[in-house]
Amino acid sequence: MSALQQYIDLFREHRDLVDSGSAHVMNAMRNPALASLENMQLPKKGSENYETTDLETILAPDYGVNIARVSIDVNPGATFHCGVPNLSTSLFFMVNDIYGEAERARNGLPEGAYIGSLRRFAIEHPEISARYYGKCADLSNPIVALDTLLAQDGIVIWVKQGVKVEKPIQIVNILQNGAPLMAVRRVLIIAEEDAEVKVLTCDHTQNPDMDFLALQTIEIFAEKCAKVDYYDLEESTERTSRLSSLYLRQEEGSEVMIDGLTLYNGSTRNEYHCAFEGEHCSLRLYGMGIEDRDRHLDTYSRVEHKKGHCKTDELFKYVLDDNAVGAFTGLIKVEQGADKTEAYQNNRNIVGSDTARMYSKPQLEIYDDDVKCSHGTAIGQLDEMQVFYMRTRGLSEQTAKFLLKQAFMSDIIEGVSLPGLKERLHLLVERRFSGVASSCAACNSACGTTTE
Repeated sequence: MSALQQYIDLFREHRDLVDSGSAHVMNAMRNPALASLENMQLPKKGSENYETTDLETILAPDYGVNIARVSIDVNPGATFHCGVPNLSTSLFFMVNDIYGEAERARNGLPEGAYIGSLRRFAIEHPEISARYYGKCADLSNPIVALDTLLAQDGIVIWVKQGVKVEKPIQIVNILQNGAPLMAVRRVLIIAEEDAEVKVLTCDHTQNPDMDFLALQTIEIFAEKCAKVDYYDLEESTERTSRLSSLYLRQEEGSEVMIDGLTLYNGSTRNEYHCAFEGEHCSLRLYGMGIEDRDRHLDTYSRVEHKKGHCKTDELFKYVLDDNAVGAFTGLIKVEQGADKTEAYQNNRNIVGSDTARMYSKPQLEIYDDDVKCSHGTAIGQLDEMQVFYMRTRGLSEQTAKFLLKQAFMSDIIEGVSLPGLKERLHLLVERRFSGVASSCAACNSACGTTTE
């Protein structure tokens, strides 16, 4: 039996249970997703854009799926808080794939900002949810198709026209269960014309001795002159796999920042599918990964410049040690008529051992002459002359390499526009390079939560 077939059979056998735990708008997408999966063969490791990721292997284990919507006995408010200093956030949770929120999460939220359960939103606002849900995520993508088939809930952030959400929204995704589990989640972010919102998501695994798979699809709509920041921090475990596919659509004059930060993980594939649907848009697409032991991080990005006068600044950095494997595949496509496009793509990597492996494939596809575009990649080791210079100043070799790795990641962190998060990331990266175990997930919080 193929890895997909077990989930197709599960869905067919329990279709009524899946539908009853969700909403009509989400249920209406299941038949197209099923049709796509039935005619699909999973890409093999080494195939185009999947040089290091084997979806069959990741999806093959017999994970449990909580289609009965059984609540897990965990209080996220009492055990999880990222503790970002000097940064007050509106705190919401997904415990596996069940929505919850802190008691005071809505304090300070302006009128015109809706944050909550995607299932409930689809019931209360069916026309709005039908207008956006599944409208930019591609069902030919196996991650999206499987997620659409099985997802029953998620989180929606809907910011109405002209509304500016000053307080950052924080979503803490927690994996916790007594048996292997696949959490199936959706995230839908809608920023209407002139709206502004900043979102920080944090992925944590509470049980390091259990196998988990996080399967998620994120759709972000930035309408005319909207401003959206989306930061994604992963601090999970070596037995946690993650398949995440993000789709972004930008309208005229919108400004978007996306920053994917992987500090601790097992096996991760992050996808970014971005498209400019209007002129004078800007996108900063950043990311970093710190990988050691047998960890694996695969990044795929595709940015489509369909309209002119838009700018993309893309930068991903990896540091690899031990037997870690990293991969970056990026494509910036400039279509004919997209005049005055500026697009810059860069992938920089440090490989610290003879057994670590990094695969990098930056690409430009340009069909217009009036553009400024460049791309590049570099894979190397720490500069021995820099290490030697620092040792002549009294530093040990270990300390010198530690400081150089920190400096290597600094421009990714400095691109963060939230001061409190920027300070916290400097600390987390420092602790990560010094060999300290994941700490963000262990911070305590006094806030209570409510769950759906």
